[in-house]
Amino acid sequence: MTTTEKPRPRAVLLGVQLPAMSDGDFRSSLDELERLASTLGFEVVGRVLQRRARLAPSAVVGSGKLKELAGWTGGPGVVQGWSGGKGAADEEQEEDDDEPNADRARAHLRLVADDASDDGSADRDGWSEPGEVGDEESPTAGDMPDPQAEPRANIVLVDQDITPSQSRNLEKATGVEVLDRTAVILAIFQRHARSREARLQVEIARLEYMAPRLRETGGGRDRQGGGIGGRGAGESASELDRRKVRDRIAELRQELASIEQEAGSRRKRREDVHTVALVGYTNAGKSSWMRALTGSGVLVEDKLFATLGTTVRVLKPETATRVLVSDTVGFIKHLPHDLVASFRSTLEEARDASLLLHVVDASDPAFESQIAVTREVLASIGADESPHVVVLNKADRLDELTRARVLKAEPDALLLSAQDPADVDRLRAYILGHFERDLEEVELLVPYDRSKVVAMAHALGSVSSEKYEDGGVRIRVRARAAALARLRAELG
Repeated sequence: MTTTEKPRPRAVLLGVQLPAMSDGDFRSSLDELERLASTLGFEVVGRVLQRRARLAPSAVVGSGKLKELAGWTGGPGVVQGWSGGKGAADEEQEEDDDEPNADRARAHLRLVADDASDDGSADRDGWSEPGEVGDEESPTAGDMPDPQAEPRANIVLVDQDITPSQSRNLEKATGVEVLDRTAVILAIFQRHARSREARLQVEIARLEYMAPRLRETGGGRDRQGGGIGGRGAGESASELDRRKVRDRIAELRQELASIEQEAGSRRKRREDVHTVALVGYTNAGKSSWMRALTGSGVLVEDKLFATLGTTVRVLKPETATRVLVSDTVGFIKHLPHDLVASFRSTLEEARDASLLLHVVDASDPAFESQIAVTREVLASIGADESPHVVVLNKADRLDELTRARVLKAEPDALLLSAQDPADVDRLRAYILGHFERDLEEVELLVPYDRSKVVAMAHALGSVSSEKYEDGGVRIRVRARAAALARLRAELG
């Protein structure tokens, strides 16, 4: 019996290079969007690019590029009633048209079928070189796809955050669904969220994104009846939908708050223990280091945002200096603000850590901009002043010239590979050395009726000797100043 593999959805990327973007950053951003698309199971078949001073208010790109984009999807290539020169007033009028309803907005965040393949890549270049600023000329025939040669794309991915009206106008012109960068990231987060906390965080961000995209529906739902708690003659359908979304967000935040309180209590119990947090750009190799340092079976995949929750494990093999290692959610350029806000409790694991290991994919040409993105997010949660070290990962993929270049850019960093046991031992020794240099050694006499303090000393530090005397147990313990203060407090 033969089985036919279900074809993957085919996507075309739409990118606009603004004046502030260099050519390298522009291509890097598009490559990253293609990897995001691949993570969702899309097959990217082409790219439509334009260099502009700003996004076109109505449909992101000019009329010529709009027709080129429609050539990939089979759409009309124009927005009815729009000539490519509308201003802000016309855009507001577009906003008031009917067309998509709340169901349409929800469709923007639907997930690709679970059986879609995740390892696709473009089977043709699809590049159309951008013209000069404001260039809206139609492309030559050589730039257009041949509908007879291959199936057309059935989704457009925009490498920008766009307004609801821009999205709707692009859909009119292309005849297919349009997702902006935020919608793609949200869809990946929704798919990869496994814990209850992560699912709540993603759902809040998804609803925040969806709320302004709810549209009024057609006949039959123009007004909802008034009454107690109502507004005059009633609410419009879109107002009712938005109120339901707000109520749902409030309900989710209340549930998330209780989970965050429990997580905060767990972090408080660990405040006297050495903690290390792995932070960095998505797919930099944090989970690989987590597995190498702790021997845990955490998920390791070559996908963006494979890890969304926080995992805490003990550094192995254990020594007298006990260290906890936590793996955190990865960052990305233009990470939606609602996601940063929703994942604040998860990111607090990094803020409260004793040491941050900033993991960087040194083999990525855009590693410097990725470092900047991570530092920006850490600053937003107040973790930028925490002790940290940059770990330039994937050193096994670098040639000597690239090694010299990345070390010149980050001279204080550690150039390592999570796949090399010698490098794993080197990083482990660095972590232990970092904590041991701040330890103090004291001698304590623990009365026999407070023998639990001896157990606490073993848990919080290194006990080098125990001597049983008439008055109690005399111990020599080496630990952090905060831990020693806690032991003294227990002894009164």
